[in-house]
Amino acid sequence: MTDRVLITMDDLESAVRANAAFEKEGFRTETVSSLDDAVAVFRKTEPDVVVLTGSLHERPAAELVEMARDASVSTFGLLEETEPDPPRLAQRLGLTGWAVKPLDAVEVVAGARRLIERRRLQERTGIIGESPAIQEVLVKIEHMAPVSSTVLIEGESGTGKELVAQAIHTLSPRREAAFVAVNCAALPETLLESELFGHEKGSFTGASERRLGRFELADGGTIFLDEVGEMPPATQVKLLRVIENQAFFRVGGTQAIRVNVRVIAATNRSVKEAVSLGQFRDDLYYRLNVLSIYLPPLRERKSDIPLLIKRFVRELSARHGRPFPGITPEALQILVDAHWPGNVRELRNLIESIVVLAPGREITPADIPRDIREGGTRLLPMRISGGSLPRELQGHEMEFIFRSLLELKMQIEQLRARIDQAPQRVEVIDVPAYEEIRPERMVSTRGIAATSPGDKEREARAPEVEVIYRPGMKMAEVEQATIEAALKETRGNRRRAAERLAIGERTLYRKLKEYGLA
Repeated sequence: MTDRVLITMDDLESAVRANAAFEKEGFRTETVSSLDDAVAVFRKTEPDVVVLTGSLHERPAAELVEMARDASVSTFGLLEETEPDPPRLAQRLGLTGWAVKPLDAVEVVAGARRLIERRRLQERTGIIGESPAIQEVLVKIEHMAPVSSTVLIEGESGTGKELVAQAIHTLSPRREAAFVAVNCAALPETLLESELFGHEKGSFTGASERRLGRFELADGGTIFLDEVGEMPPATQVKLLRVIENQAFFRVGGTQAIRVNVRVIAATNRSVKEAVSLGQFRDDLYYRLNVLSIYLPPLRERKSDIPLLIKRFVRELSARHGRPFPGITPEALQILVDAHWPGNVRELRNLIESIVVLAPGREITPADIPRDIREGGTRLLPMRISGGSLPRELQGHEMEFIFRSLLELKMQIEQLRARIDQAPQRVEVIDVPAYEEIRPERMVSTRGIAATSPGDKEREARAPEVEVIYRPGMKMAEVEQATIEAALKETRGNRRRAAERLAIGERTLYRKLKEYGLA
């Protein structure tokens, strides 16, 4: 298929030279002298890349870039040598690529070809975005794919870490072999080792036959270890050995199994911080972190939200067979301004519900869920029973205090477990008894109904699922009530409950057993 290039004629000399260079390399070119001509070309057949040769400070150039972005077409700008800050201008315009004059025709053609290939990579992998952060991720994928070094992908839940891993595999020499994904947080500690390395018949109760592990299934290809930060210490040791020696033993086995596997790991928590807390082996961290990619949360790349919405609407409308009339600019702006704690996954789920429940007209702000419309996030609601609330404390203080106390308690429990397991390697310190905390007063925040026993009106308005704190409650009791509320809120879905609580699934599973909720 011949790639198509649209070239503006604002700088005639640059346009002629660029046109000749593209034609020499086998591109099909078309030149336009006005925005109307460019619109006509887009209506007839969309180009693969638009090259803007000049007049980039004028309104038509901005409109052409916007039109190209809406059509998911890359843009390459030729900036004047006298431009004081080329990167800032390119970012302000939203250019996908740029070069400074005088024109180097070879550089322009090579740059345009990279943009076309990158766009096709986005289409294949679903990594959508024109923001500098996402373009940087795509560049790293292109550089990392050809080699076999381990890769560590860090980013919040829902940012698309598995898509990035699949993209690296798709562009690598291993693309014809298997891509095997394992969620390390979704499996109990007793099963994770067998899942990764397999087991021999009779190696443990229930092992009625030999089973191949994920490393064997991924031989010659790529294994993706999601939420690797939740991996227990014993399994971390064996994973390190596999990465270093490309060999392992099945559970209950005596013969070494040799494999040729590339390891890509991902985590939604800071592994470096986990290393400092003694929760993750430092030698394994350095072995995994040979190459690294950071995926920014959606709130840090808001310019990509309209592109994502357009992609999701097109995909989900076709999947559900629902014609979608569109979204008003006001409703779109609300979606752009939202916080999106669940990132791209949360946005996609919301768009799916909007598409399925579309009222047969354009979506307006009134059709968007209230918690998104009001700019809040869906947190577990909480009531305070008894006591007075200081009026000077407002905002997110309650959420901050409550979550901080829970996190401190969990960290202390993990530290105590480390002391019990390896007392010779851990310095014993004086640990406060957080279970005996008695807050003298608490505060209310937006989205949290604060009530006293006699406040009937607020009690009637309180959410159906809530956590009630009463002075004198132990921290463990508050923690158990919070977990029960999260499970009720998510209708027993442990994965979603763990996300709501901002903890790993393994931690939640351990807490359920501790409180007799499993």
